[in-house]
Amino acid sequence: EVQLVESGGGLVQAGGSLRLSCAASGFTFDDSAIGWFRQAPGKEREGVSCISSHDGMTYYADSVKGRFTISSDNTKNAMYLQMNILKPEDTAVYYCAVGEYYGCSPYSGLRPYEYDYWGQGTQVTVSS
Repeated sequence: EVQLVESGGGLVQAGGSLRLSCAASGFTFDDSAIGWFRQAPGKEREGVSCISSHDGMTYYADSVKGRFTISSDNTKNAMYLQMNILKPEDTAVYYCAVGEYYGCSPYSGLRPYEYDYWGQGTQVTVSS
């Protein structure tokens, strides 16, 4: 059984930082896309960033470029999202996800339907 468990969310002031972690079990990151998504109240789930476990290429939504950094440790089956210069509009539930087919590239990796496995989410709240 594949399980993804996020941690590291919390309440932070604007301008602050948080590091989210995602631990995977029942699955290895070989040749898959690993992504972070977020969903704010009343809004659709949106892709934040993805990383290819195959070649390490990363891609980001324009709204987080330069502030967020995605990384993974395939030896630990873990991935991370370092979030800096947080803004109130970053407030959302953040999810990690793994996809086996579409990959992470300039053309794929930031759409929810491209992913097969999801964590339960962790709340990030940024106060102004």
